[in-house]
Amino acid sequence: MSRFRYTPLQVAIHVGAAFPLVRVLFDLITGGLGPNPVQSLEQRTGRAAITLLLLSLACTPLNTLFGWRELLLRRRALGLYAFLYACLHVLIFLDVDYGLNWRLILDAVFEKRFILVGAVSFLLLIPLAVTSFDVWVKRLRKNWKRLHRLVYLIAPLAILHFGWARKGDFLRLQGDVLQPVVYGTIVIFLLALRLPIVRKSAVSFRNRILARRAGEFPAR
Repeated sequence: MSRFRYTPLQVAIHVGAAFPLVRVLFDLITGGLGPNPVQSLEQRTGRAAITLLLLSLACTPLNTLFGWRELLLRRRALGLYAFLYACLHVLIFLDVDYGLNWRLILDAVFEKRFILVGAVSFLLLIPLAVTSFDVWVKRLRKNWKRLHRLVYLIAPLAILHFGWARKGDFLRLQGDVLQPVVYGTIVIFLLALRLPIVRKSAVSFRNRILARRAGEFPAR
């Protein structure tokens, strides 16, 4: 009988991804969601979705920088966990916040720019989640990579949604916008590392470091 073996990184991803949900459920049961529990639920699930999306986006650049190839095998899990929290975020907004009143929901979407941007980013995320499995990789072939490059658009839109939802001016760095600014800076850095010239420089720098270490610690 074969045994299922999980690497430390796999365990860390599953435990870390489950933690925000466990904490939300605990606070929901114990009344620890604060004076506005619906808003707290929306913010926590949304923040978890963005965090996991950024972690999935970071796998390739981190492999480029450090040669940690296992990260490439964990992008799918991180992306699906991000989609799970995004679904929870949207369901809370639609059902708990607006009671599935579609007229009010549509009014909110078209009146509030942060909701419109969030809706667009979520709709774009759906085909990525649906086609994240091996069967779609085989069916779509080269088009699979083209489709999944939508994440380069989804991530900035999600950050914009996050920033505009906070009290303050996200673009002018005024008010309660520190977290969105930090997330936005990380997204810019991760996307910049995907530029061919930057990626080539990063790989060259990594190889020089490895060569230097090999010279300091020669094989015996």
